[in-house]
Amino acid sequence: MKAIYKFRLFPTDGQRTKLKTTLEGCRRAYNLCLQIRKDAYEYDGTTLGFYDTKKMVKDWRADDPVIGAVHTHVIQQVCERVHLAFEAFWRRCKAGENPGYPRFKSEERCRSFTFQDPVRGFRLIGDRTLRVSGVGDVRIKKHRPIPGKMKRLTIKRDEGGYWFACFHIDFTPEKLPVNEDIIGIDVGIENFATLSNGEIIENPRFLKRDRKRLAKLNRQFHQSPEGSERSIKKAKAKVKVWNKITNRRTNFAHQESRRLVDRFGIICVEDLDIHGMVSDGIDDFLNEGTHDVAWGRFISMLSYKAEGAGRMLIKVNPKNTSQICSGCGAMVPKDLGVRIHDCPSCGLKIHRDLNAALNIKRRGLTSLVH
Repeated sequence: MKAIYKFRLFPTDGQRTKLKTTLEGCRRAYNLCLQIRKDAYEYDGTTLGFYDTKKMVKDWRADDPVIGAVHTHVIQQVCERVHLAFEAFWRRCKAGENPGYPRFKSEERCRSFTFQDPVRGFRLIGDRTLRVSGVGDVRIKKHRPIPGKMKRLTIKRDEGGYWFACFHIDFTPEKLPVNEDIIGIDVGIENFATLSNGEIIENPRFLKRDRKRLAKLNRQFHQSPEGSERSIKKAKAKVKVWNKITNRRTNFAHQESRRLVDRFGIICVEDLDIHGMVSDGIDDFLNEGTHDVAWGRFISMLSYKAEGAGRMLIKVNPKNTSQICSGCGAMVPKDLGVRIHDCPSCGLKIHRDLNAALNIKRRGLTSLVH
């Protein structure tokens, strides 16, 4: 099984300069590789591949000292990124989608580089030091052990200027003891999730906590002269607040998905089309709440954690899970404002989210039997 382990880096000023130089070398190599492939196709009708551009890396490093200062394997991986961008472009063209042609990278859009050789490119020294070729020994906060074998290392800089080491590993997960307990989960905005056994996971509403702070920073940013030191400072402060919201949201999803996987052997959820649920300009309050709860991230974490633990995740059709009575199967139409399911046929009266969770569990059991 593949996984990515992410740790915070604390480079010195000199190391930070070297990291930025490496990013600049990767950016130049990316744009050069893209231009060469673009020209070859437009003028000669030739489609260059990954190995065609990989052979040119030696000449690029000789001609450009900034590219030459970067490890050869890193530049070769940049060629692979360009190749994958073209592969995705041609795939979208064949599928009849709206393809986006690979774009040249500005400094803001080039934020990571990758080592593919754990022997010569990078090496962990204990729990506090990461040796990176061309950069040196960088202090790392390794807050948990890394299982399995390290295959690659991607060093990233986020919008707030913080640096992270992302280790790509292959490992064999430990299976949990057999558990035949089954649960249905209905995700929502009023409550983050309602379980078919009646339990409720409260919605933490991370965005609401920092709404006033974001509004103040946004106001100060727009009141500052464009390009001034104050506007740059406020822009960085906004990014920092958004990063904190994202980190809290991700941590919450990790913790709740782990608890559910540890407790239940079969987990049933709705197969939601989240992008289709968010409608521009129709209901901004509902759209904001949908983005804030991040159902897609939560279900994705449930999926891979269940796979690693030997559990079963079943995605069911979400159609009418809130409208159908879980007691008798009768259709009881109601809009989003009606929070109680009251069935006139069998007299069942429960919260609409609990009713939906029971229907999700029933559909999961049905699909399991079939």
